Amino acid sequence: MTSNVLNLNNLRLAVLIDAENVPRNCIKSVMEEIAIYGTPTIKRIYGDWTNPSIAGWKFSLLENAITPIQQYSYTVGKNSSDSAMIIDAMDILYTEKTDGFVIVSSDSDFTRLAIRLREAGQRVIGIGETKTPSPFIAACDKFTYIEVIRAKAVEVKQAEEDAAQKPVEKQKKPQVQIKSRGQKVPEDVVQIIADSISDLTEDDDWVFMGELGNLILKKQPDFDHRNFGYKSLSSLIKSIDRFEVDFRQTTDPNIKHPFVRDKYD
Repeated sequence: MTSNVLNLNNLRLAVLIDAENVPRNCIKSVMEEIAIYGTPTIKRIYGDWTNPSIAGWKFSLLENAITPIQQYSYTVGKNSSDSAMIIDAMDILYTEKTDGFVIVSSDSDFTRLAIRLREAGQRVIGIGETKTPSPFIAACDKFTYIEVIRAKAVEVKQAEEDAAQKPVEKQKKPQVQIKSRGQKVPEDVVQIIADSISDLTEDDDWVFMGELGNLILKKQPDFDHRNFGYKSLSSLIKSIDRFEVDFRQTTDPNIKHPFVRDKYD
């Protein structure tokens, strides 16, 4: 499961999208990413729809059943969506039954909103571009970069096209796999993994991978194994000589749970 570090997949989510800060051509992939975390019971997108620069959204909204919310631009050069999104988020918080919010934007103006929603007991997932300011990222429970989502969509499409080009008699049921293009993991990431293992254990004890991932996300909300080209947290950690990964059998013969330890500790 892509979100292998947070148990979010049963959440009822309110999805609020800033049309002026999100590329239109990746919205379908963004919605597929959101589906990993839960069920989007509310899907709204905000912008000044009289502005020609966002007029091309119509098909994407229909395809993904997203409700457009009109917000006129009263000041030139100012994002018109911010205040409307914030007001709607607070209305939803007190009138709808939701477990969490997904804020799709690269705008730091939503930092205080994310903090307030978390204070109210809501999970907050942020999705935005790599240019997103760090305060907004830190205010979320989890933050995913649009560039990572877009890269995944490109690889899936390529795999489907490759399968379609094979002779019909040789085709099997399509199975799309994301290829791992693992990069060298930066030293600061290695250190946060090591520190988190140390926080969870004593001496050379093993730590359950899911528990480790949860702690890393609490420390660094934009942590995502896909940022470094890995299909899973386990594969990322296995690529680092400092750590040892052990897959242990469960009561289900088809399931093994990964555990990790720091060999240098």
